[in-house]
Amino acid sequence: MPSDEAGTLCAVAHADPPRAVCLLSGGMDSAVTLAEARAAGFSTYALTVKYGQRHACELAAARRVAQALGTTEQREFELDLSVFGGSALTGRGTIPKGRNQAAITAGGVPATYVPARNTVFLALALAWAEALGARDLFLGVNAIDYSGYPDCRPEFLSAFEGLARLATAAGTEHGARFRVHAPLLALTKRDIVLRAEELGVDLGLTHSCYDPLEEGGLVLACGGCDACSLRLKGFREAGRRDPIAYVEPRPAVAGRGSSAPSP
Repeated sequence: MPSDEAGTLCAVAHADPPRAVCLLSGGMDSAVTLAEARAAGFSTYALTVKYGQRHACELAAARRVAQALGTTEQREFELDLSVFGGSALTGRGTIPKGRNQAAITAGGVPATYVPARNTVFLALALAWAEALGARDLFLGVNAIDYSGYPDCRPEFLSAFEGLARLATAAGTEHGARFRVHAPLLALTKRDIVLRAEELGVDLGLTHSCYDPLEEGGLVLACGGCDACSLRLKGFREAGRRDPIAYVEPRPAVAGRGSSAPSP
């Protein structure tokens, strides 16, 4: 089964820290997941995929996060999934906006689902892990994701671990057991905001918006897409102010740890 609780993550003591490949999109979930891997004692190798996403500014966010958290190495891999279509994130389809969490989680597979994306991403992470001699993969899926995205569910993660044992030389010849860690799997966005605070992750470096406005070198989150809505709800429930900039200014949130208003 995938590891889904941050408190249970613990790298075995070695003369050199064991290696782990972490999928890093530049969003808050993947940033906190990377921090969890580091906190567990892993030497982290961050993999960022440029897959034809319309919100490509997340690539710059991934670089910022990797540098801030001090990964051993970050690599960017270009694989244009937009050639297949099938998603509003890689095509010209309409990005859903103005939906509350109930509508988001009750609507089935959303228009922003990218066909087989996490399967492809984990396969790339597995390839790098095997080359590195690593046995641990980290992915930032969470409780809200798997309500609508089939490739974010615990069953999928467990199945991928089985595939990794069968599809690699390390697994078939040496009996290696690959582990897919999803430390945020049982967490809400509120929990993730608070966990970021505990781990010292600057969420102002991250990017979540599916439909951002880039203006004069500044990236403004739309505030209305599903990613923005869930992110803002998480900050609001945590009593924190989201430090990133939005097209419309966010109202101040009273409470310990509130940030200054976004520009």
